[in-house]
Amino acid sequence: MDLIQLREQIDSIDGQIVELFERRMDICRQVAEYKISTGKNVLDKSREAEKLAKVRSLANSEFNGFCIVELFEQIMSMSRKLQYRLLMENGRLERQSFIGVDKLDTAKARVVFQGAEGAYSQAAMKQYFGDSIDSFHVDSFRDAMDAIDEGNADFAVLPIENSTAGIVSEIYDLLQEYENHIVGEQIIKIEHCLLGVPGASIEDIKIVYSHPQSLMQSARYLGLHDWRQISMQNNAFAAKKVADDQDKSQAAIASEHAASIYGLEVLRRKVNHSGTNSTRFIIVSGQKIFRKDAKKISICFEVPHESGSLYHMLSHFIYNHLNMTKIESRPIEDRNWEYRFFIDFEGNLADSAVKNALRGLRDEARNMKILGNY
Repeated sequence: MDLIQLREQIDSIDGQIVELFERRMDICRQVAEYKISTGKNVLDKSREAEKLAKVRSLANSEFNGFCIVELFEQIMSMSRKLQYRLLMENGRLERQSFIGVDKLDTAKARVVFQGAEGAYSQAAMKQYFGDSIDSFHVDSFRDAMDAIDEGNADFAVLPIENSTAGIVSEIYDLLQEYENHIVGEQIIKIEHCLLGVPGASIEDIKIVYSHPQSLMQSARYLGLHDWRQISMQNNAFAAKKVADDQDKSQAAIASEHAASIYGLEVLRRKVNHSGTNSTRFIIVSGQKIFRKDAKKISICFEVPHESGSLYHMLSHFIYNHLNMTKIESRPIEDRNWEYRFFIDFEGNLADSAVKNALRGLRDEARNMKILGNY
């Protein structure tokens, strides 16, 4: 037989597959209607495991058996997504615990940021809330989360990602740990400066203080000098130390804003080698609210430690035509080689496609949590 004849046979078989698939999905719709009327769960893991074992045994070779299992995993996944959609259409999805608001109430809000006066977090806070906002600062990210939990602050401003240094992993872990939620974000451009005490020159410098990421981002410039580099918890703390010590041999890498606050001189601007260096800050609240015009959703979840589990979770975004913009993983404490996944995707909690995807994820993932819509 020539290639054309073989392709004609494949086309004929494919037509039969499509017809059988549509018949199967119609029956799945009837199954969904039964589950809606009886309140049964969409996912039945034991039934699916039995089904996969059975279809695998029908194959004539080990390779075909493997392929058949993969095929039927996809078919059953599509069946579940159809059932989730029908549940939504029949008003059987769980009630949304987040409340939509027209805007955030910031008129009398108190805001906390990590670091000291002059920190980039403070600059992000002022860009988001305005210069007149009532604010205070704390030493650590955990302290900021605690301030919200204890009612001492209405919002916290926390760095979550830098365009060159990557994620701030501690923030991801704290978002999972605390019942605080993202309600906004602010991106600011990072421009590091070399700061010294008044009267100091670059030739005087022997020690440079800054946050480890800032030292890394300025590595090319620092590499031109034989200076000792010392890590600090925050750039603003570094600027404060140089100001307090009043030692011409010391310098800090921090913002020009920090220089003005602590009375330091800018010895050199733009010491970070990337001209597009930016940091994304999140605005965190203890309330489960979201702006009605929000366009980004952040979630986290765990998956069973087995082949294909993450793949099946991500298929909910594809099926519901949702654009996933970011995925990160963090190790799960006390469970070696298992990970929690953090995902950002476009959408609003009021959207039907988002509700459908979240219902499927919640049923099939472990410990799925909505971190915020903003």
